[in-house]
Amino acid sequence: MTQPLAPSSQLWQARAHAKVNLHLGVGEAREDGFHELATVFQALDVHDVVSYRWSEDTTVEVTGRHAKGVPATTDNLAWRAVELVAQRLMLPATGILTMEKNIPAAGGMAGGSADAAAALLLANHALSTEFSREPVAEEKLFELAAELGSDVPFTLLGGTALGRGRGELLTSMLSRGRYIWAIITNAEGLSTPTVFHKLDELRAAGRGSSPHLDTEAVGQALISGNPRELAAVMHNDLQPAALSLRPDLRKILETGEAAGALKGIVSGSGPTCAFLCEDEETAAEVVAQVCADNRGTRGLVTTGPASGATLV
Repeated sequence: MTQPLAPSSQLWQARAHAKVNLHLGVGEAREDGFHELATVFQALDVHDVVSYRWSEDTTVEVTGRHAKGVPATTDNLAWRAVELVAQRLMLPATGILTMEKNIPAAGGMAGGSADAAAALLLANHALSTEFSREPVAEEKLFELAAELGSDVPFTLLGGTALGRGRGELLTSMLSRGRYIWAIITNAEGLSTPTVFHKLDELRAAGRGSSPHLDTEAVGQALISGNPRELAAVMHNDLQPAALSLRPDLRKILETGEAAGALKGIVSGSGPTCAFLCEDEETAAEVVAQVCADNRGTRGLVTTGPASGATLV
């Protein structure tokens, strides 16, 4: 017998936190087309606000300063998250999903993945409450996150974590202290598959570095809580490929370090660049100097580690 639809349609909200890769080691391509990764994620305080309300109708809305280019349709990854939870609970996938975008889109900060993680959490709580069902268990929620994408499990977990496989196999890492970041975004995006393909090309031509899959030095630096120690060991195997495709990023990195950053690194596949700084005043100076000297850039100051997807 079909259970009647619940009438309350309570509004649920969650914070969806961005991420930065402190280390990104990229192995060879696997048979499934993905590359084997050894990456250290850190969640950042900058976050989107995702809302979900059960309804018989279906609506996807995108607002906020970084809404441009984000699909306000059921093609959005966050809506796919709602669908997966609804399927697991054997319920219809309907409702009103809203994303207030504060995380720059298409910038290597996992904004879309973070929204999907928040949508998983929201749909699980909202639908199980509305329809008096047992919610999807936490471990099953992480399985759904991995089905959605490589970064979704970490943005659900948050904190600081080692990611292996394609990034979805997570181990939480001890991280002492608070880390201050100047984040520089770019008006012109950079395709993740294109960057990975370029890395493969560089390696095939003997011009790419061998995979850097050892994360022990990063782990020790995080335990120390000293940002200078962390800056000394930050690494991204994709950076040479990103700089080859976008030489303008080299100037951004040089400008930020000249302005006082301890270390600048391409975040993920780029084009966002992340600068680890000693204090917020220096981070603000880095943002001001880089944006003044490089057209099409915008910046923000944020801190880590932060939580994963969190109900408000």
